[in-house]
Amino acid sequence: MLAGLAVWYAGLWCVLAIAPYDRQDWLLENILALTAVATLLLTFRRFQFSTSSYVLITAFLTLHAVGAHYTYAEVPFGFWLQRTFELARNPFDRIVHFSYGLLLVSPLRELLVRLVGISGFWSYYLPVSGLLAQSGFFEIVEALVATVVNPELGTAYLGTQGDEWDAQKDMTAAFGGAVVTILILLFTRRRDEPVAQRDRYLSSLGR
Repeated sequence: MLAGLAVWYAGLWCVLAIAPYDRQDWLLENILALTAVATLLLTFRRFQFSTSSYVLITAFLTLHAVGAHYTYAEVPFGFWLQRTFELARNPFDRIVHFSYGLLLVSPLRELLVRLVGISGFWSYYLPVSGLLAQSGFFEIVEALVATVVNPELGTAYLGTQGDEWDAQKDMTAAFGGAVVTILILLFTRRRDEPVAQRDRYLSSLGR
């Protein structure tokens, strides 16, 4: 399964590396993505996520690879959504930020639970809080990269599309996605708890 995910992402990345919309912007977009992939590979022997977490991470990286190829403001699917729903802007960038929270808060929760040992309320609050902090941190990093590496590409790289509140809205989207996933996890846990308690009770009777 993990090998299949790796082949999928590597193959997609190579295909989308061919004639991107803007080569310089594509290079900037891939700095953080490839850093994340390299980190996962280098730490694989020390810490392995669950298969479901790797699926979620790969799904997000897939969306990012598409955005990097076209630039987030020029993704064709986003223009289709803009025309269909009569939106003011191409929403693909916002969708990816929402997906950042939706898809990656669960792997972050797994990391915190297994390495730090958090549980209960904190195992739901801290992943969302951490995800929001990461989102803000990456907005700062992106602004610095755009300013230092290539200021001329700043607008295309950041995907602001003329919105001065774009960074704040991106963070809000990521926060919203994270909350959705955490609520689903919390609801699933509460639904399954009575079943688990019943099984433990029946098991104790069998003794």
